[in-house]
Amino acid sequence: ERPWLLADGAMGTNLYNMGLAPGQAPDLWNDSQPDKVADLHRQMIAAGADLILTNSFGANATRLRVSGAEGRVAALNHAAAGLARDAAQDAKRPVTIAGSMGPTGEIMAPIGRLTEAEATAIFTQQAEALKEGGAELLWVETISALEEMRAAARAAQSVDLPWCGTMSFEPGGRSMMGVTPPQLAALIDRLPHPPVAYGANCGTGPAELLMVLSGFAASGNELPLIAKPNAGVPRYQDGGLIYDATPAVMAEFAVLARDLGVRIIGGCCGTTPPHLAAMHAALIETPPGPRPNTETISARIGAAMRLAAETGD
Repeated sequence: ERPWLLADGAMGTNLYNMGLAPGQAPDLWNDSQPDKVADLHRQMIAAGADLILTNSFGANATRLRVSGAEGRVAALNHAAAGLARDAAQDAKRPVTIAGSMGPTGEIMAPIGRLTEAEATAIFTQQAEALKEGGAELLWVETISALEEMRAAARAAQSVDLPWCGTMSFEPGGRSMMGVTPPQLAALIDRLPHPPVAYGANCGTGPAELLMVLSGFAASGNELPLIAKPNAGVPRYQDGGLIYDATPAVMAEFAVLARDLGVRIIGGCCGTTPPHLAAMHAALIETPPGPRPNTETISARIGAAMRLAAETGD
């Protein structure tokens, strides 16, 4: 029907602004505050999301160990998928449920101690519960090491689910572990169970992430691309976290991403339902334009940021 899908916005940031305590794992709210998690899913769908991520980014055994909840992996992921499934079923249109799986929180061997086999087992445990709860695909996000992406791909294959994979890139175009976009694209080409789409998420804002996407587009890999940046840089204001990319800025990003050829467009940290609604409206209302180059991206996002600062929009 159209060449793009709108993914949802932030989970952790929005839950924090809904009362999640600093330092508390958002995944625990699937059990303790399920109504708030479900309400956020419904807000994202109402804003136009075609694809929603489950509240399970950190719900793997190693990350849950910090909260003393490593024994609740199956229950928390099953609940996360169920909450998203119920919200999607209430929608008046198709909405895809993507099971969010973030990094293990451990450094991969040989630099760290976690082996690929161990990471695969950790991801598989989470993936099984997400599938049983109703996830239609897995969404592997904010990865920084090729070995960890490979382990997640094996987990997706073992549970027989399609998957999407995104890395987070630092300023300068490399992940925290030094991976470049062409290196990720080369890995994706070699995987026996490749993702249905791949790309980048998080980072320092929409302009920087689009620069990274330009590197993927030049790699020759023809899989659909994903762009899901943070809504700029955060600041603490009025008891909550506010990011400096306004809805108008994220709307400009969405149009640029679409014109760059990105197929799945969304937002990461700081992206609220109003951001998503502005992105959806811009994608619907703005006619397709020429493929933007890096100078165009920088100029248009910069102009949108300046206008937002001047007008308070």
